Amino acid sequence: TLYVPCDQMDTIAKYSGVDNKPRLNKLGGKEFEKIKQRVKNQIKKMAFDLKELYAQRESRKGYAFNKDSPLQKEFEDAFEFEETEDQLTSIAEIKKDMESPLIMDRLLCGDVGYGKTEVALRAAFKAIVDGKQAALLAPTTILSQQHYNLCRKRLGQYGVRLDVLNRFKSRKEQKEILDKIRQKQLDLIIGTHRLLSGDVKFNDLGLLIVDEEQRFGVEHKERVKNINKSVDVLSLSATPIPRTLHMSLSGIRDISIIDTPPSERLPVQTYVLEYSEGIVYDAVSRELARGGQVFILYNRTESIESFALKISQIVPYAKIITAHGQMREDALENAVEAFYKGNADVLICTTIIENGIDIANVNTLIVYEADRLGLSQLYQLRGRVGRGNRLAHVYFTYMPQKVLTENAYKRLKAIMEYTEFGSGFKIAIRDLEIRGAGSVLGARQHGHIENVGYDMYLKLLRQSMSDDNLQEEQIDFDIAADAYIPEKYIEENAHRMKVYQRIAMTDFEEKDEFIRELADIYGEVPQAVINLINIRLLKLAAKGSNVQSVTVKVGKAEITLGGIEKLQDNRILDAVEKYSDICSLKFTDKAQIVFNIKKADFQKTLEILIDFFIKTKTVGKN
Repeated sequence: TLYVPCDQMDTIAKYSGVDNKPRLNKLGGKEFEKIKQRVKNQIKKMAFDLKELYAQRESRKGYAFNKDSPLQKEFEDAFEFEETEDQLTSIAEIKKDMESPLIMDRLLCGDVGYGKTEVALRAAFKAIVDGKQAALLAPTTILSQQHYNLCRKRLGQYGVRLDVLNRFKSRKEQKEILDKIRQKQLDLIIGTHRLLSGDVKFNDLGLLIVDEEQRFGVEHKERVKNINKSVDVLSLSATPIPRTLHMSLSGIRDISIIDTPPSERLPVQTYVLEYSEGIVYDAVSRELARGGQVFILYNRTESIESFALKISQIVPYAKIITAHGQMREDALENAVEAFYKGNADVLICTTIIENGIDIANVNTLIVYEADRLGLSQLYQLRGRVGRGNRLAHVYFTYMPQKVLTENAYKRLKAIMEYTEFGSGFKIAIRDLEIRGAGSVLGARQHGHIENVGYDMYLKLLRQSMSDDNLQEEQIDFDIAADAYIPEKYIEENAHRMKVYQRIAMTDFEEKDEFIRELADIYGEVPQAVINLINIRLLKLAAKGSNVQSVTVKVGKAEITLGGIEKLQDNRILDAVEKYSDICSLKFTDKAQIVFNIKKADFQKTLEILIDFFIKTKTVGKN
């Protein structure tokens, strides 16, 4: 057993890689250091490319939008629901980006139904009020139509000129819309991939919103970038693809996360099981008995009608209609509209419902051969039900006696594990583990994540991106104090571990708020926990201070500089002078700063040391 000090909990991280059974290395050996060095060497080239990418973003200036107008406040006040705290934070981050002259490239990650669209609409309205055009790109015709209906309802009353460009429009209508875009007679255009066509010419595009970003391939995203290289881009996703998530987590793209569920929302009950007619009968009967409707996903267009016939024989009293992407535009629109109005009980369809069909009365979903679908697809499909305050049920089925592939098994296992609110981000991380990250700057896959795990990989990437190597600095701390989380304070091991890891990430600005948060959840914070937080901040403050070791006891502390020459650092001499009443220099073969703090408790001693180290970084010159 290897014991890790509580104040070094940041050295522990769950292994996330392509292989769930990583190769283990002997403690005290050099093998893992060699592996890390190989990964560092591989990362160096990528880090160089990333720095060039950063430099290009910094050098290209975009449009700096004005501060919010009174009309913006009026528009936001008209929102019929109360915003969650995460929504408000995301809105503030996006507005800050838009008001900056730097070009925005932000990913908004939030579960299905968590209010990403409202955040995007506020950004679009801000752009339009400032005299710019905005575009909203959606992956499917149905979703683009739904966005259009919502935008017309929310934005139309403020005189915003908007239209939708998708395959429901005739050629003549499309030509008229294209002319309006060119002549700036439209403020907002919503559309599918059609917006990426060469004949779409914007007059003054200021903001591009990409909904369900994971549904667009690399080729589409390159076209998005080329629409106008100075346009702000906001991407929305519940389950970003591994490459996008990787870029966001490594700092290449900015990321905002909405992690708070709407009030009164219930988690969806999820089942993974063999397909049978009995399952279909029970699930459909139960939903219809409470006045609801049912989605059945059957992703084979050529045989969907014969499958619908079988379902009608299983539940003969149910009204059934079908919908799929190869139907004529008017027939598809009519089918979806009929189901939306409640003229049918069961909609048998392909994955066209994955994005865009939101019907509060549908709270049962059956997916036929779910093992053939991707993890983010499964998650998106589950988000089609449970939109209101009624308990929803989802049945992911696979064929009896079928031997599942390893990845299919992992996907179905993951969808069962992540049923609680806010799982979209976790699903994306798991997808990253199953599929690998892919090259950050291209489409090819790379495998060195599995050697060290994703957390370590990101840490090494950040070190390579940093201009200094403070992360590698080794300072010996010998601190005689109780610094841990008592089991009586936080009883559950998992919660205690999360708080340890949160402490390991705490910054100076977060300290007071974090302590208040702990007090609200668990009660008065014990001194041992406050000591642990202060030790974390002491280590943070000591970074880059020319220090070799720090020893702390109640009322006394010693800082070893490791050599007399270190005293040439004027910052240290100036800080010593400021604390001359309680500290003195001691000269041996290694210069030491000795603090004698009379009548001081341990907390006061730590706080004085933290302040001292902050001053060594900010006072005087090197």
